[in-house]
Amino acid sequence: MTGGFKIVPRGKGGRIGTGLSMRTPYGLEIIENCVTCPHREDRLFCNLPPAAVQRLSVITSASSYPKGATLFVEGQAVRGVFILCAGRVKLSTSSIDGRTLIVRISEPGEVLGLPATITGKPYELTADVIETTQANFISRTDFLNFLREHGEVSLRVAQQLGETYHAAVAEMRSIGLSHSAGEKLARFLLDWCASHGNGKGEIRAKLMLTHEEIAQMIGASRETVTRLFTDFKKKQFLQIQGSTLIIRNKSALENLINSEE
Repeated sequence: MTGGFKIVPRGKGGRIGTGLSMRTPYGLEIIENCVTCPHREDRLFCNLPPAAVQRLSVITSASSYPKGATLFVEGQAVRGVFILCAGRVKLSTSSIDGRTLIVRISEPGEVLGLPATITGKPYELTADVIETTQANFISRTDFLNFLREHGEVSLRVAQQLGETYHAAVAEMRSIGLSHSAGEKLARFLLDWCASHGNGKGEIRAKLMLTHEEIAQMIGASRETVTRLFTDFKKKQFLQIQGSTLIIRNKSALENLINSEE
């Protein structure tokens, strides 16, 4: 694990502070205590009964990470899970010849490293921070005991594993069944805007990924992605303003997908 910033040592009983949040060197407002977290009820894993949340606050260690930090590496011996409280993390896998495929971009509320922590096998993916992030760590021993003590937590874990499975199947379908790189990029842009866009008039969404990272998500080369973005902009399908993606002609992207099917 690199780039982490420990918020505060555990006090008596292992609790992490009592305040709501604090500032870190990365400018991220850290939520110190699960009990007082303002986002808890909106997130699948963290929306737990009071007793479980109290226990969660005891076993959780809060840290912040800058862009480029790594939480865990594919093949590394499992240490535990990371609850993603703020920011985004890319999960990727690599081949022997060095090619990388980004499996998905994790959003706040996800628990990273679940399969490995439950099975005791090495981490199956690499988790890299792509924007300033708070990721709270729970050791494998504490997490497994937490599951045994609170049945509701086991249900949340099963639900997240199910959602991860469905997302993986959708990703494989998009990559494996698309006929061209143009279709893959069109699908990616529409899916990204559906998840991150404002959906009003011209669709706008923050796109913090590089062309290389997008290429790793759709199974194409960086050069191909750059060429397609240039082509899409010339055809006025979309516009890029800094880190903002603007879909100007959603129907054209949808037609591109339909014409390939």
